[in-house]
Amino acid sequence: MIRLSAALDPTSPGPTAAPGSTSAPVGVFDSGIGGLTVLRALLAELPHERFAYLGDTARLPYGTKSGETVVRYSLHAAEALLDLGVKCLVVACNTASSVGLQAIRELIGPLPVIGVIEPGAEAACRASRSGHIAVMATERTVSGGAYQQAILRRRPDARVDALATQLLVALAEEGLSEGPIAESIARHYLGALFEGGAGSASIPDTVVLGCTHFPALAPAIRAVVGPRVRIVDSAETTACAVRDELSAMGIARASGASEVQYIATDGTERFARIGSRFLGRAILPDQVELIDL
Repeated sequence: MIRLSAALDPTSPGPTAAPGSTSAPVGVFDSGIGGLTVLRALLAELPHERFAYLGDTARLPYGTKSGETVVRYSLHAAEALLDLGVKCLVVACNTASSVGLQAIRELIGPLPVIGVIEPGAEAACRASRSGHIAVMATERTVSGGAYQQAILRRRPDARVDALATQLLVALAEEGLSEGPIAESIARHYLGALFEGGAGSASIPDTVVLGCTHFPALAPAIRAVVGPRVRIVDSAETTACAVRDELSAMGIARASGASEVQYIATDGTERFARIGSRFLGRAILPDQVELIDL
């Protein structure tokens, strides 16, 4: 693996495109395949860009790990993408964004790093009429308080209920995103908070999907929270933030077809099979490169 000093040196024999050039790829990483929902939004928003997506499937889930472990794993993933000469890094993992973003920024220096929590909080504050917002996330994201803090910075009068909804991750990966099983688990987590019906002063009017797996479960979540509650997925907002950052730095790729390099740390067949559902397009196992972090 090319070390950091080499990855940032344009004379290094490593990447073919110097980091920061318009032709360099945008790096995206997640603990597994959930971040492909963010990649899907990026492909729609930035149709000319090249992307390198890394799913750390050998070490998922990050959401139940200690903060120190998540930071260490996140730095490994960031460095692997730096070796490819990326011009920008998207941390498409809510858990890694909640505890590892600063460490990643210190590692990669001048290259832009964009997480999913700040765009998600921004979207939630815009969407909420009452300021009562529920956040569904992993244990680590909830305990770290990153969403709560990001929302309250923007809207000090907000009331935030953060719920650790870990079982939904497994449901999404198994493809059980709709039907009685998914709705039952969603109701297990959300039923008490939303009992009484939308519109009550004690009921959140906005739900943030604070894990990249959860957009796949939006129908089941909708069935529990009702039709009037706004559901915020940070993927689209994150994609817009990346677009704006690349444009501001003058490193957006203005022409050419999009390209994606898929990288996993374990299970290429599973990555391709489940990832195809999250991405909304076919991924073949032989398109997935296996690496060891």
